[in-house]
Amino acid sequence: MARRSSEQWAQRVELRESVDVDVLLPTCNRPAELGVTLAGLAAQAEPSFAVVISDQSAGSPGWEHPAAAAMVRVLEAQGRPVTRLRHLPRRGLAEHRQFLLEQSSAEKCLFLDDDVWLEPGALHRLSCALDELECGFVGMAPQGLSYLGDRRPEQTAAFEAWEGPVTAERIRPGAPGFERWPLHSAANLSHISADLSLQPGQWVPYRVAWLGGCAMYRRDALTAAGGFAFWDSLPPDHAGEDVVAQWKVMELYGGAGILPSGAVHLESPTTVTDRDVEARDVVLSQESAG
Repeated sequence: MARRSSEQWAQRVELRESVDVDVLLPTCNRPAELGVTLAGLAAQAEPSFAVVISDQSAGSPGWEHPAAAAMVRVLEAQGRPVTRLRHLPRRGLAEHRQFLLEQSSAEKCLFLDDDVWLEPGALHRLSCALDELECGFVGMAPQGLSYLGDRRPEQTAAFEAWEGPVTAERIRPGAPGFERWPLHSAANLSHISADLSLQPGQWVPYRVAWLGGCAMYRRDALTAAGGFAFWDSLPPDHAGEDVVAQWKVMELYGGAGILPSGAVHLESPTTVTDRDVEARDVVLSQESAG
């Protein structure tokens, strides 16, 4: 079903039994940012999608904030199912993502952080790229637009477009490919897109070390790679859980970033303040020992 326009909002909604994409949205103590993120989703026309919000806020869930609540109503009026879940106690980022993955039944799932706004058409671009590239995941690294005047050629030098099919890669610290990680800092991708003179509707896949904030997976590929089931090997306070999951998917199916990035980082203060434990250090060392 196409997105219902405003003249249809008051009509009875017949929800589809299935959608093309499940948007999986973990949130914690960010009600205003959640509202902006939902507004970006409400601007997407296609493909068909459902939204699953999982809230771990200390107080009231973010969807009760007036701005977020209004955007939930807009999405539902458009015919987009919105599931709201409270998931407590907090057992870490990886466990939260695994919980969300288990709520998904669509062929594709988009993990979208609660501080990312998507430009109109971004969801369609991601979905088409995943279909065409036939890899495990594609993503748009969120851009900090306060850095549009801050060019960093030393960080964008590692940019490499995929030529031909996206193939499996093994990424590890110090190994080839790992040096790509600075690509996603500041507004680097916006500068690369401008330098490539990309035209409206044109997109280019490129090689990544990993990609956080906005990543669309083939759900069966993420599940086959183990998803985030490694969460129980980590302490609750950790970071980098998406790196581990993506490296596992990349080793089996490959992954790619997409230019231009239509994802905008809201540049709010991080809610992940304890970064002493990197998930990759724990999980990969355990696998090596085994």
